[in-house]
Amino acid sequence: MSEEKKRQEALDYHSKPEPGKIKIVPTTPYATQRDLALAYSPGVAEPCLEIKNNVDDVYKYTAKGNIVAVISNGTAVLGLGDIGPEASKPVMEGKSLLFKIFADIDGIDIELDTKDVDKFVETVKIIAPTFGGINLEDIKAPEAFEIERRLKEELDIPVMHDDQHGTAIISAAALLNALEIAGKKIEKVRIVVSGAGAAAVSCTRLYKDFGASGKNIVMLDSKGVIRSDRDNLSKEKLEFATDRKVSTLEEAMEDADVFIGLSKADIVTPKMLKLMAKDPIVFAMANPDPEIAYNLACKTRDDIIMATGRSDHPNQVNNVLGFPFIFRGALDVRATKINEAMKMAAVKALAELAKQPVPEQVNIAYGKTRLTFGKQYIIPKPFDPRLITEIPPAVAKAAMDSGVAKAPITDWEKYREGLFQRSGNDNKVVRLLHNRAKVNPKKIVYAEAEQLDVLKAAQIAYDEGIAEPILLGDRETIEVLKKQLEFDADVSIIDPVSEESSQKRAQYANKYWKARRRSGSTLYSAGVKMRARNYFAAMMVLEGDADGMISGYSRAYSTVVRPIFEVIGRASRVKRVATVNIMITDRGPLFLADTSINIDPNAEEIAEIAQMTANVAATFGFKPVLALLSYANFGSSTHPHAKKVREAASILHERCPNIVVDGEIQTDFALNKELHKNTFPFSKLAGKKVNTLIFPNLEAANITYKLLKELNSADSIGPIMVGLRKSVHILQMGASVDEIVNMTAVAVIDAQEREKRKEAKLGYK
Repeated sequence: MSEEKKRQEALDYHSKPEPGKIKIVPTTPYATQRDLALAYSPGVAEPCLEIKNNVDDVYKYTAKGNIVAVISNGTAVLGLGDIGPEASKPVMEGKSLLFKIFADIDGIDIELDTKDVDKFVETVKIIAPTFGGINLEDIKAPEAFEIERRLKEELDIPVMHDDQHGTAIISAAALLNALEIAGKKIEKVRIVVSGAGAAAVSCTRLYKDFGASGKNIVMLDSKGVIRSDRDNLSKEKLEFATDRKVSTLEEAMEDADVFIGLSKADIVTPKMLKLMAKDPIVFAMANPDPEIAYNLACKTRDDIIMATGRSDHPNQVNNVLGFPFIFRGALDVRATKINEAMKMAAVKALAELAKQPVPEQVNIAYGKTRLTFGKQYIIPKPFDPRLITEIPPAVAKAAMDSGVAKAPITDWEKYREGLFQRSGNDNKVVRLLHNRAKVNPKKIVYAEAEQLDVLKAAQIAYDEGIAEPILLGDRETIEVLKKQLEFDADVSIIDPVSEESSQKRAQYANKYWKARRRSGSTLYSAGVKMRARNYFAAMMVLEGDADGMISGYSRAYSTVVRPIFEVIGRASRVKRVATVNIMITDRGPLFLADTSINIDPNAEEIAEIAQMTANVAATFGFKPVLALLSYANFGSSTHPHAKKVREAASILHERCPNIVVDGEIQTDFALNKELHKNTFPFSKLAGKKVNTLIFPNLEAANITYKLLKELNSADSIGPIMVGLRKSVHILQMGASVDEIVNMTAVAVIDAQEREKRKEAKLGYK
């Protein structure tokens, strides 16, 4: 993709479908006049009076306790520098978005048009009663130090400058683990810090809090080593000035154990790395390009333990591992500040989490058989669902122990359960999906590549490294559309009816005819069918010329599925092919089946569909908890419609005792855990969160998933076909570009899983 195309894509993302990335939505009823009278006048007067009498009741009657102000003056925005308050707003909105999706905190961005420290501090103090916490962002040093210091002293709510402390906390956790792996003590190691800005100063201070010795630290700025004999040093730089007689980075690196890079790209050379001590620890965190390229560093020193700020290499030092969860813990105990004890607790919790067994969901997301503590894994991954249940409690407890918590937690089990239920615990399905696909992209044939949205999706899949597209259709038409989209990648374009495809058509036709000649097919009719794209594409997959197939955008589902059944067919020992839709809801992902194929399955077929759907959930890293749905509950009806669901549950209990499943059950009882537990305590689902719904017929499943999609604006991934011999997936007609991209990722993962099973069967793994 060209730079101009990338630029336009970024601009479109921030401007459509409506400007910006966040909005405010009501949390209380507002449908009736009574609701409105309670929300505003006259009812609103009552909480006002309560708060007047006891100001702490503002946390009881308003959203203050879950709101963090993201405040900047735009003087040090990313790598863009001093671009002003308005220009910083997209970044602050983005930070607010991260607060919400990772920790369910409502971030409100505020951009201040002042560079005056006194005015900045006074303004924040004036508006502080609105917020439960203050996140300072992208403020240049040295003003950032003074602003944060004064606000921490003068406010009674948590204040943190994430540019300083976020990087410090994450890198400190990584450093503790790296030192443990290298068998070194933090009190004895020699540390070189390249950079002297807010992040570098905060990192070094925190390392000292954990035992690093000041005499063993050398810090450098743009002028070289910060030595005590240098003139005009700021207070912060003077704090880390060394008495050692070294002047350059190369001199400082000799026999150093640790390099901390918070400066600029490519300033560390292989020669410098070779000067370092045995088992060197190198954190090259300049973005977007590190102080030394990851591959070059690892090639230079095979004993290196390395981290960067990039997501395409192991050990990414990513602030999103810290700030959402630190503020979550601070807000939940109404901490009056974020102190050193709380930051150190976050460091220890992150470091410890990396040593624990990694959930399968995380292994799947990163395409690993098993992530384990070691040189390639010294800090948790951003998509680890345990972050929200481990870091906030550690921070909250430290706040309580250090005497800054105004609302101590007494029931820690209940608190952890509440954290898990917050958004951000398992709503990362799409990101997990794409990450998993990128690990081992596969060749995916798009049977309708002449459709603009399909081609857009293929372009995104290619640009994002999700798949290797094969485009089926008229070459001239596709080339024109590619030019329009600036899709200039050299991807394969195949026109099934062209002369250049005649040999492949004949080969496919002969293969198809041999398989179908006793089912009414002739060689001539087989040849005619191979001119149709869905038949041709399906044969490509069958013959191994493609790993997976996407179709269905412009045609009815039933017309597309027919050639798939004829060419690909069912997998061995599978009686019914079915489809699963993953609905991304506020309560987490829901797996729904069968949404597209089986009109009225019997008990045996429902049981088979349930088993295949459980496998889909497990493939995506979720422990399936299945409810077999009906209009009846556990024998309350003897009608055949209810009875078949009850029988399907019995079949599954007998054949698949390891699957958590029960039924027949009504939808509300299935999804309401407390209602279910209180009414049906004997059920295998009692006290469990159901994430998989198996419907009694196609009508119920198809209507439900489309209702969820349209009325609740729930994103849908699917329909995912299960039970076929190969990775083929059919879109709903008119699917959006995002839906096609997601289905491409599904097709890739499906092909990956089949490849793994084949290799395991052959004894390769």
